[in-house]
Formats: sequence, structure tokens, C-alpha cells
Amino acid sequence: MTTFRIGELEIIRVEDFVDHGVPLTLLFPDVGAEAIAANRSWLAPRFLDADADTISVHVQSFVVRSRHRTIMVDTCVGHGKKRHFPPFNLRDSVYLDNLRAAGVYPEDVDYVFCTHLHSDHAGWNTRLDNGRWVPTFRKTTYLFSRKDYDAFDPRRQDWPHYGGTGEDTFLDSLLPVVEAGQVEFVDGEHKVGDGLTIVPSPGHSPGHNALRVEDSGDSGLFTGDSMHHPIQIAEPDLNSFSCWDPALARASRRSLLEECCEHHRLLVPGHFAAPHRGRISRKGSAFAFHPEG
Repeated sequence: MTTFRIGELEIIRVEDFVDHGVPLTLLFPDVGAEAIAANRSWLAPRFLDADADTISVHVQSFVVRSRHRTIMVDTCVGHGKKRHFPPFNLRDSVYLDNLRAAGVYPEDVDYVFCTHLHSDHAGWNTRLDNGRWVPTFRKTTYLFSRKDYDAFDPRRQDWPHYGGTGEDTFLDSLLPVVEAGQVEFVDGEHKVGDGLTIVPSPGHSPGHNALRVEDSGDSGLFTGDSMHHPIQIAEPDLNSFSCWDPALARASRRSLLEECCEHHRLLVPGHFAAPHRGRISRKGSAFAFHPEG
């Protein structure tokens, strides 16, 4: 658990698990040896094992406590769910224990905001109860991207299977929440209240969104999977293997980084290692990362 503030807002990071020893070239198939070498000095040892060129991917949520609301950003992988990706498959998760240890209880969460609907950002939307998948946060409004939900719905005759969210994820983590009547679909910019605004950042998925947070003269951007690793700040055209629209993903990434520069917003991506956040400055045609905390 990590806590920090944006203005007077309390931010609590809650971890599900860490996938260690991930080859940088596995996450970023197009990364070249020159790009790794050019950035190794500032990435290592915090964000890169320089001997093996491997990284640790943190699967985590961020809870934002405003004056009137508690908002959870993403819900990680979930417990006991069948997944094709081995690190996510049938996990024995202590996530809810970690959440409660941080002083956050599912019944007290007002909104669950999924930056996108991939399996590692929507898994704890539901839990198993007497053989049925039911909403984990039973008094909560879930904020789902309409474009993601429609794109990942396997019931469509023209369903274009997309590897980021398979049929299992839709049936066990998305559809039960919709059937429970707890989903508010968002499309375009959407104000949540208390200085929190959902802003479109498509590309990694069809309806990927970020969350802009503003309070007491400070601000931040929770950017989900628009960036998986700090190397993408120095190399903003570098996409992960799971980006749905590569060109759109690059454009959204640059736009978010530009916004962080222009407004001095705190960047809070979905999977960065400690300290999990930082400020951004321009560096030539790219950007520099300044970890904070």
C-alpha cells in the first residue's frame, strides 16, 4: 500500500500482485537495442534490471477519496478466474485483504472507474458467490466505456475478437455487473464530480479513458495502460504488444504527456513500479520522467 495526495485528495494504491522478470522486449516487441541502451542509465535499477533487461509489472488499483466520494480506479485481475494469459489464470488473490488493510471496504466505494475493460483492469469487478459471479462492490456505480463494452461483447454476430478482453472476461467480470443494473456507460468526456473528469484516451483499447483529478491547485492524470513503463515517456511512439490501434495509442500517449507538461499534472499510470507516479517535462521531441515520492 502507498498513499499520497493530489491537493487535498487522498490517493491510496492497492496492489494485487507483481509480475517479476518480464522481458522488456516481450512487453514492447518493437523496442530496439539502441532505445534500451539510450535509457538504461536512468531506468536502472528502479525500473529495469540492467543485467537481464527485464522489468516488474505491478497490477494495482488507485483509490481516490474526495470530499464526498470514494472512487476506485481499475480492479486488477480478480480471484479464481480462467484466463488464457498464464500470470492471470486462476489466481489465488489477497486483493480484498489488501484493500481492507488500507481502510477501504467494498461497501463504501461510490464509483468503480475502469480505464478500460481488459482482464487485468476489470477482474475484481465481480466475485464468486454460490457459483455465480456477482458485483464485488454491491453499492457502487461502475463506470464502463461504452466503446470497449460494445467492442468486447462476444454475443455480437460481427464480434471482432480482440486479445485484450476475451469471452471469459466479458462473461465473468462485465456482464454480471450490467445485469445487476450497476453500470453507467460513458462515451466522451464525463464529469464525475469533486474535480474528477473522465477523458477519452483511445488506442490501447477502443474506448480507453483516463481520469483527470484537480483539487486545491494541484492535479493529476490516472492514465491506465496508455503507458505501461517509463521507457514510453522517453520513447512515446513505443507501443505495447496489446495496443488495439497503434497510431491512435501513440497520439493519445503524446496528448496525455503534453497535458502533464503544460499543467504540471502528476502522472499516475496503471503498472509503473515504485514510486508509481511522477511529473513530466519536455526533452527534445520526447519527454523526461521525474518520479515523485
